[in-house]
Amino acid sequence: MRVNFLVVLFCLSILIMPTVFSASSVVEMELEESLSESDLGILAGDKSPNGESILIIGKDGYANQISALDAGDRSKDVELITGRNVDLNDVSWHPRGQAALIAGDLGIALRYETSDHGVTLVNGTGSIIGRNLTTVEWRQAGDYAYFGAEDGGVWKFAEGIGFVALDDSRNSSITGISCHRNIDICVMSTLQDGLAIISPTHNLTWLSGTSSHTWIDVDCADPILNECVGFASGLRTGIININSLDSAKSSVNTPVQYTTLEGDFTKISRGHGSTSIIILAPFSTVRQYPVNDDAYVQISSQDASEWDPVISGRSISFMWENSFNSGYIITSFGNVISFQPPSEEVEESLVVVIIGYVVVISVPGVILGLIYMNSKTMQNYYAKLRGFDKKKKSRKKS
Repeated sequence: MRVNFLVVLFCLSILIMPTVFSASSVVEMELEESLSESDLGILAGDKSPNGESILIIGKDGYANQISALDAGDRSKDVELITGRNVDLNDVSWHPRGQAALIAGDLGIALRYETSDHGVTLVNGTGSIIGRNLTTVEWRQAGDYAYFGAEDGGVWKFAEGIGFVALDDSRNSSITGISCHRNIDICVMSTLQDGLAIISPTHNLTWLSGTSSHTWIDVDCADPILNECVGFASGLRTGIININSLDSAKSSVNTPVQYTTLEGDFTKISRGHGSTSIIILAPFSTVRQYPVNDDAYVQISSQDASEWDPVISGRSISFMWENSFNSGYIITSFGNVISFQPPSEEVEESLVVVIIGYVVVISVPGVILGLIYMNSKTMQNYYAKLRGFDKKKKSRKKS
C-alpha cells in the first residue's frame, strides 16, 4: 500500500511540474541586411522608451543606434563614436528616452545623448577606474541608475553626485539588474552570491536560499505584480516576491526547472505584453509569462538549425518585439533577423486551444483515477453507490 501511495505522489508531482508548451517554433525567421560583413562582437542592446530606436553595443567600443521598427534598413543607422576600445557590456535608456547609460570594462561609463548623438564619459568615473562594469539599469523614477561590476561592486549613480558605492556588496559578478516599473525597487542577480533587493533608499538585502544557484539574469516584466523573476543556470526560474512596504522582507519561491527544454539560459530580453523572452544556447527562445509562470517555445533550436545552420551557430545578443511574436534578433556577429507569426497561425492557435481544453479535462481525471485505483475505501464506496455489492449478494443466494 505504501508503494502504491508513493506511485500516486510521483505521478502527481509530474503533473504539476512547470511545463514549456510546444516543441516547435511559433514564428518564422528571415535574414535581413546584416550590420557588417565582419564579426562585430555585439554584446547587448536596449529598446528606447518610445519604441522607435535600439542602442546596441559590443566589443572594442562598438556602439550603434538602429531603427526598432525597420532594423533591416541600414540607411537609418547612426554609428556612434565612443572614443574607446574596451568592451561595452550593457546599456540602459533613461525612462524619458533622451539619454542612455553604457557600462564597459576598465571603469568606462558613458552617456549617450539623443539630441546630438554624442557619447561622453559620465561624471565621477575616477572612483570606478579599472573595474569591469557588467550591467547598468535606470530605476523607474529616472533619478538614479545602478551599475554592477565583475568583482561584485554595486554603485548608485546620478550626474550630480557621480558614483556612490552601496554597502554590503559581495564578491561575485553582477549578471543583471532590473527595476520594477511602478515602485522604486530593483532586483539584482549574481553568479555565486544569489539574488538581492535594492530598496528605494539604496540598501542591499540579500535573499536567503538563493546563493546555491548560478543566476544569469533577472527581469521585472509585469508592472502590476509585485514580483520579478530570476533566471538561473540549469533551466531554473525563481519568482521574487517584492514587499513594497519593507523591501528587506522580500522573498524568493523555491526555483523550478523547465525540464522539457534543451540547452541553457544565456540572457533575458523584454517581450511584448509584460512578458520575458528567455534566450538560450543553442540558438532558441522561450516566452515566459510572469503572471502564471507559464512558458512556451518561441523559436526552437532544431527549427533554427534547419533554417540556417551557420547563423544558428551564433549567439543571440539582443532581441525585441514590436508586436506579439513580431520583431527582430541581433546576433553576436551582427546579423539582423526578423521574425513574425506564420500565415497558418490561426489554425495552429485553434489546435493549441483544443489541446488546452483536453489537458484541462483530462488532468483532473487522471489524478482522480490514480487515487481511486489505490484506495480500497473509494472502490468499496463506489461499488455500494452503484449497487454492485447487492448484485454480488443476489448471485451468491441464487
